[in-house]
Amino acid sequence: MLAITIFCLAYIGIALGKIPGLIIDRVGVALLGAIAMVVFGVVTIEGAVESINLPTILLLYSLMIISAQLRLGGFYTWIALKIVPYYTHPRLFLLITMLVSALLSALLANDIVCFAFTPILCLSLIEAGLNPLPFLIGLAVSSNIGSAATIIGNPQNMLIGQVGHLGFAKFFFWCSPPSLLALFTSYLIILWIYRQKIYAQEKKIVEREQPRQPFNKWQTSKGIFAILILTALFFSSIPREFSAIGIAGVLLCSRKMKTRDIMGLVDWHLITLFCALFVIIHGVSQGGYLEIVMNRLSNMGMNLHNLPILTGISAISSNLFSNVPATMLLISFLDPLEHAQWYTLAVSSTFAGNLFLLGSIANLIVVEQAANFDIKITFSQHATVGIPVTLASLLILFFWILIL
Repeated sequence: MLAITIFCLAYIGIALGKIPGLIIDRVGVALLGAIAMVVFGVVTIEGAVESINLPTILLLYSLMIISAQLRLGGFYTWIALKIVPYYTHPRLFLLITMLVSALLSALLANDIVCFAFTPILCLSLIEAGLNPLPFLIGLAVSSNIGSAATIIGNPQNMLIGQVGHLGFAKFFFWCSPPSLLALFTSYLIILWIYRQKIYAQEKKIVEREQPRQPFNKWQTSKGIFAILILTALFFSSIPREFSAIGIAGVLLCSRKMKTRDIMGLVDWHLITLFCALFVIIHGVSQGGYLEIVMNRLSNMGMNLHNLPILTGISAISSNLFSNVPATMLLISFLDPLEHAQWYTLAVSSTFAGNLFLLGSIANLIVVEQAANFDIKITFSQHATVGIPVTLASLLILFFWILIL
């Protein structure tokens, strides 16, 4: 019962995003849960270390280094500035913004894409007299949807791909069609919602700031070449974590970029969250508690091997706990031989991030960055788009499941 108690308290804290009375976030809550598992003897130190899926951590860490290379090379800022001139055609500008965001998020971290794009979009939208809401919400929505298409699009997909031993190509060909359909459907939904609100009340003159990171052609080229080589290696029989860490190691051998600068852009909080959740799940699984839960769900008619049911539970739990903790819990119930279950979990948990403002880190990044330009995106404004977009996306996934 001790393991169940620690597990429940940890996941309640993760759902709340804090511990009342303390200044602590979801990562801190998960870390405390892992510490409790070890301190109270539920998991030994050796067991805690062995429970951490090192290939997943290596893949996540390596892709963060490659993304840092591109960010320090000014790649994200350069791309954003390339699409800004299209703001004279608002509907086309929205489409291009969402397409570029989705494409980059499929290959790189969607959080960094939003972090780099949002300030430049804000400046351009204010000067052009356009309503920033459809474009900024579209940026967040498309980054989430695009990241669902590949194993490396977001952290939960990396986890699913590694634990499920899924092939890069098969994952892409299963997940990309519903993602592409969801992307264009989301574009149409945003256009319809803001059909008469595409322009702001008045134009404002703002002093254009210099990009956060100056464009460096050589450093950016290195990062792009690394992504191309890495993608090609993913289609080979070489383990993904070996390919990724090897490419990351090559990028660290730089004459211009300091290792400290690159390492400073690694999201250590996310890596800590992953490690802590591995320990928590390992602790609660040792007593057979997950099997008991699985049996009770089955008796209630909620068999997670049923793909539509899995989609619904994934979407709900992803909004309760956030998609990474929810994914880490649900993969315990999947059949290793039924890859469609793993693909369904990857797509549904990612689509669910668009439902509410707090469902995705990418959403929060866009909101926080926009606030620096006096652009306020409220919970209800996001939900006005997020709810229909998520429902339409999940409906597309349902139909995709049925026709396969």
